[in-house]
Amino acid sequence: MTKKRLIKQQPYRGKTALICGASKGIGKETAKEIVRLGGSVGIVARDSATLTHAAQEIAAERMSESQLVETITCDTTDMGKLKPLLETFIEKHGVPDVLINVVGYAYPNYIQELKLEDYRKNMETNYFGQVVPTLILLPHFMKEKKGQIAFTSSGGGFVGIIGYATYSPSKFALVGFAETLRHELKPFNIRVSVLYPPDTDTPGFEIENQTKPPETDVIVGSSAGLASPEDVAEKFVEGLLRGKFFIIWGAVKMFWILKRFSPKLVFLYGDVFLRIARKNLGKS
Repeated sequence: MTKKRLIKQQPYRGKTALICGASKGIGKETAKEIVRLGGSVGIVARDSATLTHAAQEIAAERMSESQLVETITCDTTDMGKLKPLLETFIEKHGVPDVLINVVGYAYPNYIQELKLEDYRKNMETNYFGQVVPTLILLPHFMKEKKGQIAFTSSGGGFVGIIGYATYSPSKFALVGFAETLRHELKPFNIRVSVLYPPDTDTPGFEIENQTKPPETDVIVGSSAGLASPEDVAEKFVEGLLRGKFFIIWGAVKMFWILKRFSPKLVFLYGDVFLRIARKNLGKS
């Protein structure tokens, strides 16, 4: 379906999406996309100033003044603080039709440079930062026997490579959680999706590059270009509207298929490029 046709149909008219991690990057652009398609959004992030600025950008995309753009400032890993805020949102606006989890970050580095705290922090943010909002909304979705939950993983959620020892486990865990929910929530008519975005031109990606081993760049850069958050958001929302579990495309999809059906080939690819990178860097 073309973008113009989607905008004309307004498939999110009268619906509300709660988006966690919506102050920047993919989350913010996803909120804009839903608003363009007629929906209302509640956006959640930690930094109040950044969130307020994002809300202004998102509100500018509204098709009608009746569309809600509400901010919730909170760390989504904090169940104690987040739960009453989301419960208040539900009291005011009803149960959201969609929960979209985009919270996450990467801290790539050589494994010898990583500390136990780095592993804990990645799991806390990337895994629990998406699980906590889900656990808060689940009782409401199950009571109404409807709803949609989306998670954000990555290529690092199905294959591990050099530099991502703290990141990949958290993304693998998310996929396991999502697959379990997909199966268990079938009787409740609750749909589940997982986004596998390519490397995307976001503020988080710029920070990630500050510690990324050069070998990682050789392996990842050789297989995928840098996507724009707008393009990723468009494909994300399209996948949600189609009710897809796996929202994945391009080079990432190719490697996902290969990993499923020929994992040795994916390992060989990574090993070859690792040797090339180390040779170019003068490492044995």
